[in-house]
Amino acid sequence: MTQRIERFGEIAEVISLPELTEVQVNSFAQFLQEGKTPDERENAGLQGAFKEVFPIDESDRNRSAGLVLDFLEYKLGEPPYTPEECREKDLTYQAPLYAKLQLIHKDSGLIKEDQVFLGDLPLMTKDGSFVINGADRVVISQIHRSPGVYFTSSYKGIKKFYTAAIIPMPKRGPWIELEFNGPALEMKVNKRKFPVSLLLRVLGFDDSQIKALYAEFDESFELPEDKSSGMNPDEALLRLFTVLRPGDPPKRDKAITYLYSLLADPKRYDLGEPGRFKMNRKLGTTRDDRTLLNFVDGKFQDAGLIDTIRYLLALTYGRQDLTVGADEDGVAQTVPVEEDDIDHLGNRRVRTVGELLADQLRVGMGRMARGVRERMLLGNPDAATPTKLVNNRPIVAALREFFGRSQLSQFKDQTNPLAELRHKRRISALGPGGLTRERAGFDVRDVHRTHYGRVCPIETPEGANIGLISSLASFAKVNDLGFMEAPYRKVVDGHVTAEVQYMTADIEDRFNIAQANTPLNEDGTFATDRVLARRRGDPFLMDPAEVQYMDVSPKQIVSISTSLIPFLEHDDANRALMGSNMQSQAVPLVRAESPAVGTGVEERVVRDSGTSVVSDVKGRVSYVDARAIQVTLTEDRPELALFTGNVRTFDLVRFTRSNQGTNLDQRPIVSVGDEVDVDQVLADGPASELGRLALGQNITIAIMPFDGFNFEDAICISEALVRKDFYTSVHIEKDEIEARDTKLGPEKITRDIPGLSEAALRDLDEDGIVRVGAEVKPGDILVGKTSFKGESEPTPEERLLRSIFGEKAREVKDTSLRVRSGEGGIVVKTVRFRRGDEGVDLKPGVREMVRVYVAQKRRLQVGDKVANRHGNKGVVSKILPPEDMPFLPDGTPVDLVFNPLGVPSRMNLGQILETHLGEVARLTGQKFVTPVFDSATEDAIKEMLQVAAAERIDAHKKSGFETDVREAEVLERAGKLGVIDLPQGDYDNAQIELARTGKSVLYDGRTGEPISGPVVVGTMYVMKLYHMVEDKLHARSTGPYSLITQQPLGGKAQFGGQRFGEMEVWALEAYGAAHTLQEMLTIKSDDIEGRDAAYQSIVKGEEVANSTIPESFKVLVKELHSLGLDVEVLDETDKPVDIFEGMMPKR
Repeated sequence: MTQRIERFGEIAEVISLPELTEVQVNSFAQFLQEGKTPDERENAGLQGAFKEVFPIDESDRNRSAGLVLDFLEYKLGEPPYTPEECREKDLTYQAPLYAKLQLIHKDSGLIKEDQVFLGDLPLMTKDGSFVINGADRVVISQIHRSPGVYFTSSYKGIKKFYTAAIIPMPKRGPWIELEFNGPALEMKVNKRKFPVSLLLRVLGFDDSQIKALYAEFDESFELPEDKSSGMNPDEALLRLFTVLRPGDPPKRDKAITYLYSLLADPKRYDLGEPGRFKMNRKLGTTRDDRTLLNFVDGKFQDAGLIDTIRYLLALTYGRQDLTVGADEDGVAQTVPVEEDDIDHLGNRRVRTVGELLADQLRVGMGRMARGVRERMLLGNPDAATPTKLVNNRPIVAALREFFGRSQLSQFKDQTNPLAELRHKRRISALGPGGLTRERAGFDVRDVHRTHYGRVCPIETPEGANIGLISSLASFAKVNDLGFMEAPYRKVVDGHVTAEVQYMTADIEDRFNIAQANTPLNEDGTFATDRVLARRRGDPFLMDPAEVQYMDVSPKQIVSISTSLIPFLEHDDANRALMGSNMQSQAVPLVRAESPAVGTGVEERVVRDSGTSVVSDVKGRVSYVDARAIQVTLTEDRPELALFTGNVRTFDLVRFTRSNQGTNLDQRPIVSVGDEVDVDQVLADGPASELGRLALGQNITIAIMPFDGFNFEDAICISEALVRKDFYTSVHIEKDEIEARDTKLGPEKITRDIPGLSEAALRDLDEDGIVRVGAEVKPGDILVGKTSFKGESEPTPEERLLRSIFGEKAREVKDTSLRVRSGEGGIVVKTVRFRRGDEGVDLKPGVREMVRVYVAQKRRLQVGDKVANRHGNKGVVSKILPPEDMPFLPDGTPVDLVFNPLGVPSRMNLGQILETHLGEVARLTGQKFVTPVFDSATEDAIKEMLQVAAAERIDAHKKSGFETDVREAEVLERAGKLGVIDLPQGDYDNAQIELARTGKSVLYDGRTGEPISGPVVVGTMYVMKLYHMVEDKLHARSTGPYSLITQQPLGGKAQFGGQRFGEMEVWALEAYGAAHTLQEMLTIKSDDIEGRDAAYQSIVKGEEVANSTIPESFKVLVKELHSLGLDVEVLDETDKPVDIFEGMMPKR
């Protein structure tokens, strides 16, 4: 079962790709800090949220119960169900969260300790997703502007102004802006402006100190007179308070409390670790407090504001650097003075799952703390215990809100393994606290030089979200502070070492970095005298001794999806973007086949996506069947509590529905007796062949015009592809029905349905549920259900008869679950949930629920969308028998014909090279790996094509075949056109020469004549995409109507009609088609009487009657009445017409 794979590429891999889901898994692990004792836990994640909210003290406006609730430690219980059970029963995969709290009575010193249940915390599965209410979800990372200080410029007229902005963590304090207004600096907090000198006086500065601050940069500076001149700190504090809170009476205590909560309270104002780190780096300071002011001994002290003011002054007065102190030897230390680029990745950080969850918990705990304070003040302090004080409902609600409604918690894309992996690596600038599509300009969306090695410049959506949603580059990591890092090899004295360092974008700016494809000698020195390197994104040719780092891999620039495109360097970026995005729309096929021309990343995608079964132990396979694989260990794994001789069982998933309705199915690829290593694939999942990603099929294609069948990107295919099930996929639909308790009586799931023949019930079991394996078509019953009919009040006579003869059987109606229109297939699974069953949580009023899964085998058909990896996409327009397709001289028919006009203008020539190398793969029976930016060269491909052609011609000669006369004519023509050099009559060499160009003589299957010129023929990897015509095709004859307008509903889901809109009416008016138009607007739409009469006429075969007044006209009249306008409808003799049939009020 091994494949012959030849690898191209000259650049050795220094490090392998990191774990591709680690951005999710590591973040959640840091959030939980499991495996650490309570004392070892850092003040981050869950621990940080607890530490911030506790201790809860109820001191409130001079009332006090003398209680303090403090937090000791938290612990997580065991999850009651596995992720698989949760998916089956619509539950959430979660574990109970307990906190050990202590209640302290300040007066008596009495301490009560209690373990309090705070709700269930959803857990991450090992592949990086969550199971919420039975559905897999992914929490994507958010990118936002990092907290810290930023200096930007703007122009007022021709004058340049600089502004400083101090930004705290999201929702953890106000943004503060400093800018010049005339000669003096002004500060803006919560939209209120005041001179900075006012706040400096609060900090204890006098006039001379404030003047000295400015005079360092401008000796002639004179302090402007303002209302705060000469004030002492207390007066300045009251003045500041009146500016910030104009309605409140100024009192010293109130002012201190307000300013403290605004800028000095660590619980209210928080720069966070990233914010303080950024400030220290920018301003050259070494502070570690996370507020802007400190409050010590009743006085406010500076914690970074003065440094910010000095930097802003240095920038405004044109200084190149700023002295920030001296080292131990007394040498002055300086920092460079420059504006900030807010789109630089050194100034943007990623908020991963753990941080987003911690934020949400903090919100929930804040609400819980408010409730605790109220209960402390209202209740009896002596009877209070932690359990009585704490109500966990706000925490549960906050978590539910986050996972259910947040823009960053998304329904997982499970179309194929790549879609799943890509979803977990996605980074969004949208979401709470982020940008909105409407506000985001070009700068935020654009590719920035710091994206190199961190964010993929190719992979992003095409619509309104372009540039706002991006993907992590292949080797990129997110560090503990949330900044993205890229790996580089260290270069020492012109010698490239194997040491790899991860660097953030602002650190990288300091170094000269060579590209990964720079030629090296065997000893690691540079092979050229001058090396092409970059510094701050600009390329330079420099001496090898000046180079400090080197890229680790050519593919570090792009994301995982993009690195799956072979010959990417020959594709235009716009088409590469489409290729990247369309790979994750590829439907897993029944006959999965890995690409003949791959890039070497295919194995890692399958291994890290979590859709295939990967061994976590070393051992020997002892048992294999369709449901499980057992491996007997030959090496101890103490961390898994497994030892040599133990048996590890891997269960396989069979025919399970994914979120997108594709088929999740795992098939073993090992046999009993095989030796197995850690991280080896044991069973292929969807879209995987022998552990390599297999999204499509390798098929023989020709690029030529074909009688207009491939006009405008349409694609013509051979019926052989359909017959051989090359593009057949299995799709599983889920249908469910609930039996409720209604006012009329309980609904019942039963086989006993009135008015149905035995034939209609033949596939139902005794409970009325369809049997597994039954083939069902639209309209067939899946689950039989009856409901009581509503009945009118019986007359006295009826009541008398009923009391004499007993209650007659109440009438029931058929409300069974049927197969929807356009669906059908084979029933693969049925599940029944009854109220009271273990782990079953049904909605109120529901007695039981039945779920039926129907699998459908879909073959490729006209209207389906297919695409290759280079962004060449199209819709199947014609399926021809193989004998009508063009064929090669050896009789091989082509499987698919692409239009040649779709290549040059779109500049995706990678597909041509893939086709040529694919042809070599077809002729030699092997596969190739050609990494991005380090691919097979054109000369190498030509050489291989030539060798294969020579062997083929040699075999032909030995078999006694001569060159066909008609083939010779094509070769002659190619020689005249200059496609090949044709020595007189030497057709063998001409064929070899033609093979070097990647072209071939091709015959028309319908006439048997050769096509006039040589045609590019080869093997290309083509995928079938999720947009299938079967899901989109829809027709209606009769169906539901809207309640108010009585017009047919719209859309396939509502079984609606086709909209006949304003412009369509104009078209019929232009043709003068009055009767057709009237029919459209009345009996085919909302003329209730007319449409009933028309239906009767059609059934009876009579002439269709004239239409009456449409309902929408009546609605219009009523709306005019509601505006107080007396509108009457008159006939041709000006007599009023009662269009409401006696329902009009009397005048």
